[in-house]
Amino acid sequence: MIKKYPNKLEEKKEKKTLPKKNINEKKLIKTPQDIIFNEMEILLPEFLDENISRNLVNSFELSIYKKEINNIQLNINKYYNLEELEKILDEKATAGKVFIGTFDSESTKLIKKNCNKGILLFSFAVDKDLSGECIFLINFFPRDDLESIFNYFPNGSKIALLYPENFYGLHINEIVDDVASKSKSIIVARASYKEDLSDAREAIKQLGKYELRKKELERQKEILKNKNDEISKNALKKIEKFETAGNVDFTHLILPDYSIRLLEIAPLLPFYDIDPQKVQFVGTGVWDDRAFFTEPTLQGAIFSGIEEIHRENFFSDYAYIYNERPLRTATIPYDLVGVLSYLVNENFSIQKTLNFLNSGKIKFDGIDGNFFFLNNVISRELNILEIHNGSVKKLN
Repeated sequence: MIKKYPNKLEEKKEKKTLPKKNINEKKLIKTPQDIIFNEMEILLPEFLDENISRNLVNSFELSIYKKEINNIQLNINKYYNLEELEKILDEKATAGKVFIGTFDSESTKLIKKNCNKGILLFSFAVDKDLSGECIFLINFFPRDDLESIFNYFPNGSKIALLYPENFYGLHINEIVDDVASKSKSIIVARASYKEDLSDAREAIKQLGKYELRKKELERQKEILKNKNDEISKNALKKIEKFETAGNVDFTHLILPDYSIRLLEIAPLLPFYDIDPQKVQFVGTGVWDDRAFFTEPTLQGAIFSGIEEIHRENFFSDYAYIYNERPLRTATIPYDLVGVLSYLVNENFSIQKTLNFLNSGKIKFDGIDGNFFFLNNVISRELNILEIHNGSVKKLN
């Protein structure tokens, strides 16, 4: 970075001057057995999207540079299949060695078999069943979003869930009951729709009992038409403009979707009489995209997350150096570097690291909020953000 940009960062007057430091030149420290090595291994599958790999490495590099970290070295290892990964482990899996990477379950399972060698792995896999022993999972986990949301809901709230039938939506549906059971709210309705939205309208109708409420309105109209008094005539005029009778059974509607689907689903809700003026629309961290903040139907909606200002410097520096906007998940390796540096500074052993990270006594200050580890899985403290006129504001 110094060779490519000897003066570039310093030219940004609004930014803090960054130290000129060659991050490629580090003196490795020999450590006793089981003490965390400061030479660590990044594991990247060759079949991974090159954009993801590049963002991951860039984020590690930027974190070391910005935080002036000189006590760790990160080596990049690429593998095409499990056999190649196993060769890397045979060569480098020794007591005190830390590995970072792997995105799929099979690779993580293979490394878990080597836990008895006294190693650690910080994996980006999302299957929480893989955590434990020497495996720590670092990613954005939907349970953090749901717990933040249900903690925010007023007591006695009635919740509905409308989710896509994809990995993310099905996972939300799988864990939401457990989260709700520990809150003072209750889930009263749920429906799902296909990823191509081919049955989205039917799902929304089902969720809001549209047909039943429509029939009830027609029944009320017929009763009023058969009456000649002024009160009945005025009541008939009043309900003529309605599509359905009564309100839906829920006070909040969770919509765990994103991309163009969210922008198509949201306007359909009021069309089928699920009124955002009467029902609070609620999202998860996947809503953290400015593309959604101008959608009229989502004004006043809330979602769990951290205000963008907390990661503004990171995104600005990343784009300035690498000439591209980072992936949203690039903040994860950036924060992890600080944790790894701390472990090395304190001369932690593998066992002491396991005890320390899971003690619940320390929280790290991250770009995406304070985070800590619980049962070898990263957890984040999130805020509730409200969408308003193209931006968001923190409510709690």
